[in-house]
Amino acid sequence: MDVAASNAVSTALYMNQAQTAEQAQMQMFRQALDVQAEQITEVLASADTGAQPNLAQEGSVGTQVNTYA
Repeated sequence: MDVAASNAVSTALYMNQAQTAEQAQMQMFRQALDVQAEQITEVLASADTGAQPNLAQEGSVGTQVNTYA
């Protein structure tokens, strides 16, 4: 077999394997991004930005000033 042909076949096989590995990595990356997007959506949906908690009715803490982060 010609050395140049053998090298070309070897290079083609190597590139095919590298492309397959890259595709698998990109699929895992996309799945991770999708999971993060779902989690962020859930966190934002659970945060009720319009409602403020009421002041405490008794005790020495939280009865005068209503602050929260």
